[in-house]
Amino acid sequence: MSASRTARERVRAELIHEITETARRHLATDGATGLSLRAVARELGMVSSAIYRYFPSRDDLLTALITDGYNAVGEVVERADAECRPGDHGARWLAVCRAIREWAVAHPHEYALIYGSPVPGYEAPQDTVPAALRDTIVFARIVTEAHEAGELDPPAGLPPAPASIEADLARGRAAVTMNVPDDVAARALMAWAGLYGTVSFELFGQFETVVENRIGYFDHTVTTLGRLIGFRF
Repeated sequence: MSASRTARERVRAELIHEITETARRHLATDGATGLSLRAVARELGMVSSAIYRYFPSRDDLLTALITDGYNAVGEVVERADAECRPGDHGARWLAVCRAIREWAVAHPHEYALIYGSPVPGYEAPQDTVPAALRDTIVFARIVTEAHEAGELDPPAGLPPAPASIEADLARGRAAVTMNVPDDVAARALMAWAGLYGTVSFELFGQFETVVENRIGYFDHTVTTLGRLIGFRF
């Protein structure tokens, strides 16, 4: 019975993999709003009723794709950070930023699914949160370790974080275990938003006819954002 169950589980996992891979190709041609379980089933040669045994609705398939996307970003970020010298916090920040951009450029439709416009009528469940936080947890760890080592040296004259966002910063720190003061947390959040904003501008066409050397501009941007946090380069 155990061997039979294992075989069934393996077949099920392989079929789920085929379904999600096919769905990713459909994202490239139809977008998230055009994703159809029936179309995916048709391409796989399945009757439409069979696919519902694996994904009861389009939203369930979207959730799987979104979770996979977040996990893929988390994996490349964790790998990039692990390849750096632990004490070189600035290099770790740059490595993480470059890993995110490289993944996004290689997987633009998956990036758009998780960081682009919301899919009408779809609300991501809480199940996606752990995967969504993987990259942010790495980033928070880099900033926290740099702060604890006394190595953050931000530019002079920056305004302090206002009291009006204290609750927001506290909530964000708690979510990713970021043990730093408000001023550091606020600058880190600005940099994180700036990183993803820059990647999104590139992927969604806002740099067309404006920035030709995308890699050069990106490196300058994330280095500047790193200096805002206080990293030394």
